[in-house]
Amino acid sequence: MGNERFALGIDVGGTFTDLALVRLSDGVAFYYKISSTPHDPSEAMTRGLIELLKQSGVPASDIAYFGHGTTVATNALILGKVAPTGLITTEGFRDILEIRRQRQPHNYDIRMPKPTPLVPRHLRREIRERTYLFGRENTPPQEDTIPTILADFRSEGVEAIAICFLHAYHNPAHEARIAEAVRTAFPQAFVCASHEVLAEFREYERISTTVLNASLGPVMQRYLRNLEDSSKTLGIVAPTILQSNGGVASTREVEKNPVRTLASGPAAGVTGAVHVCKIAGFTDIITFDVGGTSTDVCLIEGGEPLIRREREFNGYPVRIPMMDVHSVGAGGGSVAWVDSGGFLHVGPQSAGAFPGPACYGFGGTEPTVTDANVLLGRLPHDALLGGRMRIDRELACKAVEEKVARPMGLGLEEAAYGILTILNENMIQAIRVISVEQGFDPRQFTLVAFGGAGPLLAAPLARELGLGRVLVPSDPGLLCALGLLVADVRSDFSMTRMMALDAVDLAAINASFADLEADITRWFDKELIPPDARRIERAIDMRYVGQSHELTVKVGNGVLFPADLTSMVAEFKREHERFYGYASGGPLQLLTFRATAKAKILVPPNQTAGTNGSRPATIPKSHRRIWFKEVGGYVDTPIFDRDLLGLDAKLKGPAIIEQMDTTTVLLPGQTLVTDINSNIIMTC
Repeated sequence: MGNERFALGIDVGGTFTDLALVRLSDGVAFYYKISSTPHDPSEAMTRGLIELLKQSGVPASDIAYFGHGTTVATNALILGKVAPTGLITTEGFRDILEIRRQRQPHNYDIRMPKPTPLVPRHLRREIRERTYLFGRENTPPQEDTIPTILADFRSEGVEAIAICFLHAYHNPAHEARIAEAVRTAFPQAFVCASHEVLAEFREYERISTTVLNASLGPVMQRYLRNLEDSSKTLGIVAPTILQSNGGVASTREVEKNPVRTLASGPAAGVTGAVHVCKIAGFTDIITFDVGGTSTDVCLIEGGEPLIRREREFNGYPVRIPMMDVHSVGAGGGSVAWVDSGGFLHVGPQSAGAFPGPACYGFGGTEPTVTDANVLLGRLPHDALLGGRMRIDRELACKAVEEKVARPMGLGLEEAAYGILTILNENMIQAIRVISVEQGFDPRQFTLVAFGGAGPLLAAPLARELGLGRVLVPSDPGLLCALGLLVADVRSDFSMTRMMALDAVDLAAINASFADLEADITRWFDKELIPPDARRIERAIDMRYVGQSHELTVKVGNGVLFPADLTSMVAEFKREHERFYGYASGGPLQLLTFRATAKAKILVPPNQTAGTNGSRPATIPKSHRRIWFKEVGGYVDTPIFDRDLLGLDAKLKGPAIIEQMDTTTVLLPGQTLVTDINSNIIMTC
């Protein structure tokens, strides 16, 4: 294979690390799945890659592209393993991190603790400076206080410094001066200024995002540099990193903006699902990505994922463009437990990779969703991952019996089914958040089930929600790794320029976009993107005067004319009607100008792995007694090998379809067919 070129994708999850290797000449794919090593993610990556190259016979030198999805930033934030951070801000604003906003997730619980600020108060330092918006003369920054502040930071072991001044989104001159001074005097520290991270209004969100970026900087720098060193040692190309917006960027770019990777993991699955479904002819989908610790759902309309501008991570608001993925603590490793009142709960605690579900035999004693499925026969009783992971049904039965069935006075099967029922309700609520609560009818969408447990749990979910169709890709447990191979290079640029529409100056609007596009051109050049591969998408945030929040309206490229403003207003009103249920003729305001830089650098051919020619093979490889609520007990159920199922196969439930990376459950009364791309299409 020495003359071939391959693309490698590695997605590190909380329970498993997934690897995909695709031959660029014909799309032939090789996959490997290995338990993650949370103490050192690179350990599982390295072992998995060595094994994948060995099994495929591909030399490391033939890998021309390496895409990587990571949860390092997310885990560091959740576990509190961020760098010691200092903050330099405008006089009078050091406490904004603790004051936060009036809105709280639990308004009526006065005892609800707020997250501990990432920068303790004694490391939040003020300097005299001020930028004004409305004609007053600015106060220059008091630079002579910087040496004293930095001396204190050094003595406190600070590794990262965030700089955030009032109204720096409007005029970054003061921030830029202080940032340069700090970098010169303290070159060992990771330094970022708010206008470099988020040049948008809303002071609290901007300072929170900047502080998060700073505190994650040293953590991600160490990880990415170790990753690059490991790549060199193994003889493969340097990696590109998936960001929360679904696009990839160089390690150099991600080192500067690590906050943009906080939703890297979920974004990989959405990117892969969009790619697979476009080929299959489905553009309106809901992604259903179930791993070992969480479920991630995202709504895609017309082939484009919804984008959100703000999200909380571990209680800290982050204001960056990211795929609108909603996550809940519900997955294959979610622990079932009975509270003091005798009520059953599932999650958010997870058994993780170690000790894992009780049936894995790694020492876990808590019952999990995986244990419930093993007990009911939906998962094989002997092994997973193509026989590489042994399963012990007796351990699963023991955990469910002791921790759920006996405390609740239920039979073993009733307890296991109860676990799946509670889990299903949690997942239903997650889908309603991204569909019904945003004005979409989920029944108009196809559910795309992937991740190690998505196909296992999709059938009852679709039936409960009234979804008529479920699509299971050919390699659902490894779709996140595939997503890393089809993602665009992408970066998002924005700046707030408040303008009343009835007094708008078209020249000012065009000049604002010209400034953004000049930044984009410099970024494209730095990322070595060929001119013919470059794309720019533009938008403006708009709102009615007096509103607190805005809606994003797409804008065409090039110079804007009065007719374009008329179209913008019409589009804003349509979006306002959809989102809020009404639209008025009130005065409008333009707020934040946005431009997204994109480039397609890799287009792998359609995959051919997992197909069996054009002849369907619908003879089961075995039968197994499986418990179904629909028939009130155990049923002798056919078990099919997905790799032998072929194309255009037709099955009627109940049935189980097994493959290396997942198991698909077809409930009684449901049907499925396989399409030309080896996808399973279930009718619910």
